[in-house]
Amino acid sequence: MKKTIGILGGMGPLATADLYRKIIEQTDADCDNDHIRVYIDGNSAIPDRTAAILHGGEDPVPEMLSALRHLEACGADCIIMPCNTAHFFLPRLQAQTDLPILDMQKITARVCRERFPGKTPAILATDGTIQSGLFDRALEEEGISWMHPDKSEQKTLMHLIYDVVKASKPMEPVKESWEQILDALRARGADLFILGCTELPVLSGALHSTGPFIDPTEELAREAIRFCGYQLKSPSC
Repeated sequence: MKKTIGILGGMGPLATADLYRKIIEQTDADCDNDHIRVYIDGNSAIPDRTAAILHGGEDPVPEMLSALRHLEACGADCIIMPCNTAHFFLPRLQAQTDLPILDMQKITARVCRERFPGKTPAILATDGTIQSGLFDRALEEEGISWMHPDKSEQKTLMHLIYDVVKASKPMEPVKESWEQILDALRARGADLFILGCTELPVLSGALHSTGPFIDPTEELAREAIRFCGYQLKSPSC
């Protein structure tokens, strides 16, 4: 019997919609009935994860757990979270459920090793994800070296994530700032870019950027499709 997906969403809403869209796009389906049953709890009341990790902000786990309970009640067979920073709290959530929560960072690191052997990725993510070392540890387990943006580049990234994408502002005006970050990292030796905040695939897609990129949102979608026993479309380039 094929399985179902529960999306623990709302972190943020556009990233949640992006993940659902990618599940649909990556499923090998000829008609509506060939697609996976997906339950979505878009809980926008979940407190900011970076603020909780770095600045003593409100603990997001109670609201995340509330969404998880709704997804359990719906009948989800696995849980996925369209927020990289939220994975800092994954061990606490996993301890509260028997459902598997698929790990976005581990999936991404494996894809990086398989698809780009010997290459150095630059990790583009929130301050919370960078300083918590979520991707660093996952990449290290796969034997991969990595790069981070410098302080100025990281500040610009946070502006793009919070003040542009999360704030639903026009993205075209920030194209130059985004491309400058990519060019600077390439000049320092980055071979590819991990879009390690779920707002960044939204930004990159809107600006038609060239990478190469690894999109953790897409790789999470593909892993969830496989978990549920459905066929994937051919990998994207």
